[in-house]
Amino acid sequence: MNPAVHPVVGYLCYAVYARLHHGRTPEGAPALVAIVAAAIPDLIDQPLWLLGVTPVGRTIAHSLFGAAIAVTIAVAVARRRGRPELGIAFAVGYLSHLAADVPWHLLAGDYAELGFLLWPITHMPPYSGVKVLGEVGGVTVTTLWLEAGIVVVGVAVWVRDGMPGLRVRWR
Repeated sequence: MNPAVHPVVGYLCYAVYARLHHGRTPEGAPALVAIVAAAIPDLIDQPLWLLGVTPVGRTIAHSLFGAAIAVTIAVAVARRRGRPELGIAFAVGYLSHLAADVPWHLLAGDYAELGFLLWPITHMPPYSGVKVLGEVGGVTVTTLWLEAGIVVVGVAVWVRDGMPGLRVRWR
């Protein structure tokens, strides 16, 4: 998935959680935490790959092992500071990133690229990029089309929710 789409997915996932668990739209600080947390795997793994530290751009932070460590630490710190909702928001955002990277590979049949989930136990081949999903009326439909739709829906939901996270004041 395009890195710019992950924060939108993180917000949408947290918005669903807030509605189901709290019966309301997300509050500012947790919404912002979910948005930022959804970007973290790419913010860690892409620079490591570009610097030649890792063989591909989805390894340490995209692995379920790395996610377990990051989420455990974030939840513990949030609880210790008396803000458990921020830990939950971090977990939802971060894990939404990993979950959002899976469907494109399944739809395109690129199952080997799912190796990032259990890296370093499983091999992770280089990312093959945008996936072709098929043709509709002679037009090639790729994952970018679906991602554009996700961004439009996500931004619309965020605006309808009052743009939580835009004006957060930290304690």
